Amino acid sequence: MRIVVAITGASGAIYGKRLLEVLQQAGHETHVVVSAHGWEVLEHECAIGRKEIRELATVLHEVEHVGASIASGSFLTEAMVIAPCSMRTLGSIAAGIADNLVLRAADVMLKEGRKLVIVPRETPLSAIHLENMLRLARLGVRVLPACPGFYHRPESLNEVIDMMVGKICDSLGIEHQLFPRWQG
Repeated sequence: MRIVVAITGASGAIYGKRLLEVLQQAGHETHVVVSAHGWEVLEHECAIGRKEIRELATVLHEVEHVGASIASGSFLTEAMVIAPCSMRTLGSIAAGIADNLVLRAADVMLKEGRKLVIVPRETPLSAIHLENMLRLARLGVRVLPACPGFYHRPESLNEVIDMMVGKICDSLGIEHQLFPRWQG
């Protein structure tokens, strides 16, 4: 699969990083774009920068380059994931604002009817946040809040992270063994 992955400035950059690791290991082509605040959060929370993300990405795009391949509907992609998705990014997508490459690529997914998965990471949520999520869900966006389950009894933070990344993979139709399935 050819998948666009965006990392924005919400806490939870580890979800985007881990998703890139999983997609790379599975042999998927990734087109990655990180917002300015996304780079700051990656550095603060994960102690990583451009070099590490470049090694995980098939192609790393600059957020200001709105003429990049992923800004066009004629560039075929199967899906886009924004993990984590800041409320600014979520609100901008809901309002149809596309003034950087993350937003333009998301706009392309919407207009082309392609799969868009967002992983909002904020708490508490205001009525504005909820209304924006509802608006996007009604447009077909898969809203996957960073709310991991614990039924698999994780023993480490990595297992909690893998639970969320596994749910993202489920939304994309990508097989994985990131967490044990509920057996009842």
